Amino acid sequence: MHRLSKQKVFLAFILLSLYGLLGYGVERHEHVILFSIYFLLFAGYVWIYQSVNEETFKFWVYASLAFRVIFLFSIPALSDDFYRFIWDGRLLSHGVHPFAELPSYYLNLDTPVPGINQWLYDHLNSQSYFTVYPPLSQYIFWIATFAFPDSILGSVVVMRVFILLAEFGSLMLLWKLLPRYGMSQRNVLIYALNPLVIIELTGNLHFEALIIFFVILTLFLLWQNRIVLAGISIGSAIATKLIPLIFLPHFLLRLRFRKSILFYLVVLIACCVLSMPLLNLEIIDGFQSSLGLYFRKFEFNASIYYLVREYGFWAKGYNTIESVGWKLAVISTICILIVSLWPSKYSIKNIFGKDQSESFPPDSPTVMMWVLLTYLLFTTTVHPWYITTLLMLSVFTRFKFVMVWTALIFLTYMGYSEATFYENLYWVILEYSVVIGYLTYELIWKRKVAV
Repeated sequence: MHRLSKQKVFLAFILLSLYGLLGYGVERHEHVILFSIYFLLFAGYVWIYQSVNEETFKFWVYASLAFRVIFLFSIPALSDDFYRFIWDGRLLSHGVHPFAELPSYYLNLDTPVPGINQWLYDHLNSQSYFTVYPPLSQYIFWIATFAFPDSILGSVVVMRVFILLAEFGSLMLLWKLLPRYGMSQRNVLIYALNPLVIIELTGNLHFEALIIFFVILTLFLLWQNRIVLAGISIGSAIATKLIPLIFLPHFLLRLRFRKSILFYLVVLIACCVLSMPLLNLEIIDGFQSSLGLYFRKFEFNASIYYLVREYGFWAKGYNTIESVGWKLAVISTICILIVSLWPSKYSIKNIFGKDQSESFPPDSPTVMMWVLLTYLLFTTTVHPWYITTLLMLSVFTRFKFVMVWTALIFLTYMGYSEATFYENLYWVILEYSVVIGYLTYELIWKRKVAV
């Protein structure tokens, strides 16, 4: 027993050291060391999940918190999105609406906005479009830059504290919520120890961490029949990033009629209240411009869209994203509505049955997982951090295909060099072939396994 205890502490120390090396000593173009570290971390992750027992479970949950904290004072090396966070925050700190103008506008002002300069502009990966970050994210950007108006690292640390708090909250909620869905608490480790989650959310400073926290909190509050607080929670998720909007239709069949009216009304009010300080024509015009650009210009690591794009090259001789992107979005919306509103034994019983039980239908996370997967399959852009929410939802199910995906999607970093990015479609084909193949295996061959 003593020897096993030493082994787990030693393994935790090795993993902590590897995360520290990623956070403070590796650039994204250093492929050999980057992928060596990642797949060592992933191997450790799989081994721990398969071998964990009641005695070691808590140790690894606490270790996962340490793996996140190690990134606290690091500058994100694999993503440069945080420069836009700081840009938006500095504008807000000086009373300038972040949706008012494109970034280039501020470089030619007679009276420059403090902190908005050529150096920061050169580090933006979004120079040609309006910001895409909703109000709750903007408030965090403002707090970070207000606290440290002249320090990139200081602002990063403040934003990372918000993400760490969200991650800690998510793990605690998962710990409490999984048994209510008849799932083993061990499934917490599927999310807690996943290297992609730790690196992309805490390490690379992506605000999916807040979305995940608010979505889990929503499920937790619905289990407690606290409809108003649940509506505020999912409204907060939407005010962080817009993606959680796709989850709203599925609640229609999983809440009784009066509750659903109250729930949607609270969601609307929460979104309006959170948006109020920034709500004007500028935010509407900016969002419309950014969303239009998203569906007409952005393309990265897609699946169905890439197949359609290749057909467009063959049939018309040019990239058809201008006309195809929005059409796939419409198809995706229709499919999401079908998945969300497809009747199940729980939804039928809830609407037409006489059972007055206050318990929330246990199939909700599963439906939400399929909804999000549908969106990801049809969208034109799938960054690695996009699937972290999908992984969280999968812990409430028997499906493990998202775990496989988190291993393979990291290969997208293979396209980065010191100066440019080139996407190798062979890696994309490998990624989706394995993931869809494994999902097919789980659907066909493991369908009789109890959820």
